[in-house]
Amino acid sequence: MISSEDIGRLVIVVGGGLAFALIGVALFVVFPTSLTDLLGVVLALAVALVGARLAANAARSVFPGYDVAEVAVEGPITRDGGGGRFPSSPGATPADDIVDQIDRAHDDDNVRALLLKLNTPGGEVVPSDDIRLAAKRFDGPTIAYATDVCASGGYWIASGCDELWAREGSIVGSIGVIGSRINASDFAEKVGLSYERFAAGEYKDAGTALKEMDENERAYLQGLIDDYYDTFVERVSDGRDLEPEFIRDTEARIYLGERAFDLDLVDHLGTRRELEDELADRLEVDEVTVEEFEPSRPLMARVGAGAKQIAYAFGAGIAGIADGRSFRLWS
Repeated sequence: MISSEDIGRLVIVVGGGLAFALIGVALFVVFPTSLTDLLGVVLALAVALVGARLAANAARSVFPGYDVAEVAVEGPITRDGGGGRFPSSPGATPADDIVDQIDRAHDDDNVRALLLKLNTPGGEVVPSDDIRLAAKRFDGPTIAYATDVCASGGYWIASGCDELWAREGSIVGSIGVIGSRINASDFAEKVGLSYERFAAGEYKDAGTALKEMDENERAYLQGLIDDYYDTFVERVSDGRDLEPEFIRDTEARIYLGERAFDLDLVDHLGTRRELEDELADRLEVDEVTVEEFEPSRPLMARVGAGAKQIAYAFGAGIAGIADGRSFRLWS
């Protein structure tokens, strides 16, 4: 059945196309200057096509035709999609872009629900929490949907949504934090390198690769990891209504969706179509129309950010404590 919105969009597109076609004919056919009639017709058609495109954009603005916003979080989560000195990961997610997309969905009067598609092994702590907070700010139902992987920072984000859906074979969990460092002191000695310390503050160079780590430094860095872990457990406990001890008992394991559902780490198992059918019932419509919200940054800015993405490993995500240190935290 054709809706009034469909008719309105059609009227705008057809009317806009005809208007620009008439302008093109007037400029290049009826009142030609030095152009041939044939070239005038071609230019008139070109103007008409441009006009139809502009009219179509206007029609989508006046009659959006969607009621659900989809925002995708894919790849490792970083602040801007990069920021490291290592080779980039092609699928990294700039958290600031994701927050912007969610906020735009929040401000869009046509959007009645938010679908957050998650396919990520994790990411930096604060950027992940920024996305979680943006999802909590959204005024309406927020549903996280795990496709392939919803681990670590991805699960952190899901804890800010009303529900988490997954497939039976989705990988879910990894509620934990890991720290790592490269110990290159033996290698440095073999090639004739030595480390000389010039620092103010006992722990300023804790974790530096070119020197052995003492027990005080080890305890200090482990304390940072423990603090991050306590925060992670607290976020998941509050958002998912799970006991902190149960979360700790998972020991940062990953689970297939079916097992995660049995453990109440996931609310529903289902396909994307089943999720949309459920949303339609809740919104009391025959079917929902989903609009994918994309970053508003210019293309070249996104390309530039992607060129700086840091390398990552499965289940990892929190970037190093500071530039110049080899100790790195991952969630």
